[in-house]
Formats: sequence, C-alpha cells, structure tokens
Amino acid sequence: MEFMSRGSLTQQPQRMAAPEPVVRATEQHVKRGKKEDMLSMGSRIGTGVLLVIIVILVALVAWFTVFSTPSSQSSYVDSSTLQAVFLNTGQVYFGNVTTLTSQYFVLGNVYYLQSSNGSSASSTNSNQNVSLVKLGCELHRPYDTMVINTAQITFWENLQSDGQVAKAVAQFEQQNPNGQKCSTTSNGSSSNPQSQASTNATTKQ
Repeated sequence: MEFMSRGSLTQQPQRMAAPEPVVRATEQHVKRGKKEDMLSMGSRIGTGVLLVIIVILVALVAWFTVFSTPSSQSSYVDSSTLQAVFLNTGQVYFGNVTTLTSQYFVLGNVYYLQSSNGSSASSTNSNQNVSLVKLGCELHRPYDTMVINTAQITFWENLQSDGQVAKAVAQFEQQNPNGQKCSTTSNGSSSNPQSQASTNATTKQ
C-alpha cells in the first residue's frame, strides 16, 4: 500500500509551463516591426528632405542663370542719361532703360528716328533728313513704354548729354513741359507736330 501510494505520487502528470517563449517572440516581433516602421519613416523623411534640397538647388541655378548675366549689364546703365537700343532689324530706339533681364528690356520715355518721307530711319548715321519722334501719337496710340525681346537686340549704349539725340530730347521736353498732346485728323489717324524734334541732316552721336 505504501509502495503504491509512492508510485502514484511519482507518476502524477507534470504541469505544462506557461507559453512565455511565444509571448516573448510576439513582443520581439512587435519591436522589430516598430523599428522597421521607424526606419521606413526615416527613409521617407530623408527622401523628402533630399528632394527639397534638389529643388532648392535647381531653383538657385535657374535664378543665377537668369539674373546673373543681366545684373552685370545693369551696372552699366546710367540712369542720369538716355540709352540707345539697337535692334537686329536696324531700327533704333532711344529712352531710359528701366528694367533689364536676360529675356527683355523695358524702355521708357521712348523716341525713334523718322525720315523726311515719314518712314522710320533705321540708323543714327543715315545721310538723310530725320526727325526724332516721341512714341505715343501713332495710329495705335501705344503707351510710352516698350518691352523689347533681348533676342532682338544687337547692342545698347548710354548717350552723352551733349549728343544731338540728347539735345533734341531736352529741347522737346522743354517745349512740352506737360507732355505731348496728340491730335486726331479727319481720317482717324493720330499726329502731333510738336512730338517731332528736328535734327541735323546727318545724325551722328
């Protein structure tokens, strides 16, 4: 009897251990997933930052490309005098350069040469009678500002105050302190005799 009781005690089933390894494995999996998510998020943030840096660099290169060359030209503009802008068509316009970029010039207070037969003179050293005409009284009545495509410009230069063009402009401004006044003829065209300042037969600066 005592032997059987002892044997029965030794043959009792053992208790199963709690599934700790499974729980620990699950926790490790969760931690690993969080690390991977953080790494993935970090890589996405890094990619976004890299893209922003690339965009900024491209914008800076474009800005320098557009504005670096004109800024060097802008330093040559003498705001105290007139400028002459020569186009590749042979036409020349006089005025004040107010804006200068790699794509366009903005010219204000615009004048141009007109020959005695009424056509535009294409050069400042033409051996013909020419007049300096103030822009604004033409048939289409433009404003006294021109935006000129840089690709159409051959060269430009500052004018000296004692040149014939500068003197003619000064004379016109003295005679028309309130600006030019355009008159309308019977055929609907606009003209202004006072908008022309006569120059010498051969116009040379």
